[in-house]
Amino acid sequence: MINVGQAIVLGIVEGLTEFLPVSSTGHLKITEGLMDIPVDDKAVVGFTAVIQVGAIAAVLVYFFSDIVRIVKAWGVGIARPSERYHHDYKFAWWVIYATIPVVIVGVTAKPLIEGPLASLWVVAGSLIGGSAVMFAADRLGKHKRGEDDTSLSDAMLIGSSQILALLFPGFSRSGATMSTGLMLGLDRVAATRLSFFLGIPALTGAGIYELPSALGSGAGVLPLAVGTLVSFVVAYASIAWLLRFVARHSFTSFVVYRIVVGLLLFGLLGAGTLNA
Repeated sequence: MINVGQAIVLGIVEGLTEFLPVSSTGHLKITEGLMDIPVDDKAVVGFTAVIQVGAIAAVLVYFFSDIVRIVKAWGVGIARPSERYHHDYKFAWWVIYATIPVVIVGVTAKPLIEGPLASLWVVAGSLIGGSAVMFAADRLGKHKRGEDDTSLSDAMLIGSSQILALLFPGFSRSGATMSTGLMLGLDRVAATRLSFFLGIPALTGAGIYELPSALGSGAGVLPLAVGTLVSFVVAYASIAWLLRFVARHSFTSFVVYRIVVGLLLFGLLGAGTLNA
């Protein structure tokens, strides 16, 4: 089973890739394959879901003031109908609504997600396929709308796009949400921030849902704790860097990186170096 050393490596990979549009699931599966960890083992699947909570905690800390403002507006709006015009009140509900589709698919399609779709062949194909979507979205998007210009339909479409990452590990949750945001005309910073906010409920819920399975299947408490802590620290730094990067650059470098990794993975699988 996963030891502390492996947990540290996986925590670093999770923290680095969870919010970059390069697929944390894909990179975790590749890393597990290189360390001879069975990618479709229930304990391993549960372990990777649990350490995501560390990355989500990093989002909660980094955006603490924004989250407090949104939650406060939501609470005030529930108590006082006259305050429900506020964008933050509406946005809180949008996040909740936008999480429902991915939860339904995550629960109902769990055997498929943890079985045939966990293959590294799927990861390799999804890395390259998702790159094409991201490239098109970045080039064709108008980049004119800010975070305050979003609507319920925007949130639902962006939130529902997380399903692509569930069904096709390697597509990237953040890549799917950011690409959808860009297609809807959002600027890169707004699309990135919305990707963070819309990922909080889904990823937190996945971690909590998988915790009993991870522990019950033999994943140790210490490796889980270490992996989660490491992912938190690395993810915090990754979030800060990404927001600065997208404010000044396009997503082209991510597209190129994904294609290179996808092709490399196809090569390793074809040569028998990695077990799918």
